[in-house]
Amino acid sequence: MNLVSRLLPVNHVVLDLDVSSKKRLFEQIGLLFENSRQIPRARVFDSLFDREKLGSTGLGYGVAIPHGRIKTLKEPVCAFARTANPIAFESPDGQPVNLVFAMLVPEHANEAHLELLSELAQMFSDASLRDALATTQDIQAAHRLITEWSPYAPAQRSAAV
Repeated sequence: MNLVSRLLPVNHVVLDLDVSSKKRLFEQIGLLFENSRQIPRARVFDSLFDREKLGSTGLGYGVAIPHGRIKTLKEPVCAFARTANPIAFESPDGQPVNLVFAMLVPEHANEAHLELLSELAQMFSDASLRDALATTQDIQAAHRLITEWSPYAPAQRSAAV
């Protein structure tokens, strides 16, 4: 089990989200959190956009982890979206993004925030996970890929062969 597994409900997984820009993506993430967690969409948008102004949250390889802080949150909330078409994200490798893991954390959740970001960076550096998320057409399968991911899984699979 990973840290993300308890924070990502299946209704926070969206495949083939039709957005054309980072701004539209953040608006849609705001709408998702507003509808599911009653966090005002404008607050979500502002939090994500303010963090993005400090530097891109694009990791490279088509992945971004936009994140922000919300004063009223008691625990982190997360969402995963695969965009229908890659969007510009000013990633270090210059590649557009289509795999997005968005996260909001309480204002003072420094250690937990950093642990989650570290796990997500490790998770999305796994090329087989990225490939599977890029091609699955099933929301449940995408959810399982993320929540059941383990840094030890590749070694366990090769040891079992």
